[in-house]
Amino acid sequence: MTTLVLVRHGRTTANSEGVLAGWTPGVRLDERGREQARTLGRRLADVPLAAVVTSPLKRCVQTAEALPGPRYLEERLGECRYGAWTGRRLEELAKDPLWSRVQEAPSTVTFPPDDVWASESLAEMQRRALAAVGDWDARVRREHGEDAVWVAVSHGDVIKAVLADAVGTSLDRFQRIVVDPASVSVVQLTGRGPLVLRLNDTGTEPLTPADLRRTTAGAPGGVVGGGAGTP
Repeated sequence: MTTLVLVRHGRTTANSEGVLAGWTPGVRLDERGREQARTLGRRLADVPLAAVVTSPLKRCVQTAEALPGPRYLEERLGECRYGAWTGRRLEELAKDPLWSRVQEAPSTVTFPPDDVWASESLAEMQRRALAAVGDWDARVRREHGEDAVWVAVSHGDVIKAVLADAVGTSLDRFQRIVVDPASVSVVQLTGRGPLVLRLNDTGTEPLTPADLRRTTAGAPGGVVGGGAGTP
């Protein structure tokens, strides 16, 4: 049962200014975001990480650089391609009629095309992210065994879409999930399906391998009655 640690990048100037960065290449961590990345590094320092797989966008790469373990770039973990929404202020986008559909029926949304920025649907974003997770988990299992822990560093909407699938809900409910900058969410990938162990954890305490795994005392899958928790 491998463990996937989903990490959202630290805060950026676009986050603090309320701008939808998308694939804008120059967006970097701000001072707060750099400190958040260092905290993430300290939190995971005692966890042997088989791989740190990151979106190629700079804000994720900067966050990944603070984490222990070998690093790899993965295009499919990149931000949603927001097309003509890229670089615009959220308060302005909230007045667009499409905003309501993003909130209420995101599986039906394709972002408007643009001469500069590529666009895609939220469903396409989820499919590519899940494909990346599946491919990398298979590689980690093959190269490091069933007990391996690996990290995916990505973006808010991408991580929310992966978590929605992990808890078995539709993309149309993914807005109910909150994924803050520099948060940690943990999914144990078992033969019977994912177990979500942590969600939007923005704490500062160090994490141990035991914090990222559940043993089920001979009862695979979700334990009836809830189990005994971590030692």
